[in-house]
Amino acid sequence: MKNRIFVLLITVLPLFSSCAEKSYPVSSSEMEEVRGSNRELKKFIAGGVEKKLNTGNVTPSGLIRTGRKYIGVPHCMGGTTSRCMDCSGLLVRIFNTHGIKLPHNSEAQARYGEIIFNKQGLQKGDLVFFIRTYRTSHYITHSGIYIGDNQFLHASSSQGVTITSLDNSWWKDKFVFGTRVF
Repeated sequence: MKNRIFVLLITVLPLFSSCAEKSYPVSSSEMEEVRGSNRELKKFIAGGVEKKLNTGNVTPSGLIRTGRKYIGVPHCMGGTTSRCMDCSGLLVRIFNTHGIKLPHNSEAQARYGEIIFNKQGLQKGDLVFFIRTYRTSHYITHSGIYIGDNQFLHASSSQGVTITSLDNSWWKDKFVFGTRVF
């Protein structure tokens, strides 16, 4: 039964894509990046990326200030509150505080904003995404928000909400891309 539902979702969900969705990155340099990458990334991108997110008058600095208030909150899967939260729950909470709705799933969050493959191209407020951080069928398994100086704010399973370097030995090889929602 679960397999049938999964196949149905894979078949039907693309039919509900909005015209604003892009099925691939636009620039030729980004397309080269996709061509040279693995099958999982190509499949993820084919599922629809670069959806628009209405951020209104919110600034990247405003989001980061909000996010910093949660430093030290413990991690728990599925959490979105100041008692405990997971990585995608942290982003949901930060954005929701500013009236912006994001899905509570890192892979779904990664479909919003312009894709930035190069870490050096990241700007404050960009969302950052990682793969293979735990066992799951999802391609994207972790999310955070880039705060500048090669650092990102996220909810770590071992440290709770914290700030970590993108060059950290655990995270650097798991970074897949960032997205610019502003």
